[in-house]
Amino acid sequence: MPDTFSIIGTGNMGGAMAARLLSLGYPVRIHDINPAQTEVLASKGAVVLDSPAQCAMDSVATIVCVVDAAQTAEVLFGAQGLAAAVPRGHAVVLCPTIAPQDVESFAQRLDALGIATVDAPMSGGPVRAREGTMSLMVACAAAVFERHAALFQALSAKVFRISERPGDGARTKLVNNLLAGINLVGAAEVMALAQRLGLDLGTTLDVIEQSSGQSWIGSDRLRRAIAGDYAPRAHVTLLEKDTRLAMQAAQAAGFAGPLGAAARDTFARAHAAGLADLDDGAIFQLLSQPR
Repeated sequence: MPDTFSIIGTGNMGGAMAARLLSLGYPVRIHDINPAQTEVLASKGAVVLDSPAQCAMDSVATIVCVVDAAQTAEVLFGAQGLAAAVPRGHAVVLCPTIAPQDVESFAQRLDALGIATVDAPMSGGPVRAREGTMSLMVACAAAVFERHAALFQALSAKVFRISERPGDGARTKLVNNLLAGINLVGAAEVMALAQRLGLDLGTTLDVIEQSSGQSWIGSDRLRRAIAGDYAPRAHVTLLEKDTRLAMQAAQAAGFAGPLGAAARDTFARAHAAGLADLDDGAIFQLLSQPR
């Protein structure tokens, strides 16, 4: 009988990971504050529980896939948190993009209870998560990594072993996502310029995709944006949060670069302009507006 895993937070990424594990024959227990997020997974065989504590019981590891540090703290240590319900030796896999110091704090509190922490932020989007081809950045003790290697391999064909120090996964994710934010703002800027110059946007993006200006996030987001498709796959608020956290980490490290702050401020502008609930490709909409 394969190990049973729990997933708390079954939105785009958590739901995709749950679907991936179910397709591989793993028993999966799930919890989400939004019942609509669990219905499809229940039809595929997932067991839906009413609280993080109930969800994590009777599983060997719990994947936490919520939005931010406040939600993570509630899942772990709140009134119905899992930390008081799971046995020693249980592993908590932290997938949200949160500040490194928050990961370190959670890891210390869990360690005091005999619960292992796996700092494992992810990248690639829900389609890649469902296919098992997303990136997984793992920082945890060597023994914990070895014990749960099968889970990591089931979730991702691109498992990066960052270090044994929880917090380093978060640092790596922030570096990656800051570059994603910079690339997306840059792609939106040049496409807005192309529009102003009277160029055909589809043809311009065709050229960029086969030339030195190409970026994965630029192609993925801008191809939809120029077609007017802003249905949220990743809300503006996510890269707004991630670029802000990255710049806080940079400040704490005494580093100042020329582009990160500009990307952070652009996502903040998009939020203030009422675009927060749209796909982050809406940066193109923001930059296309006359100023």
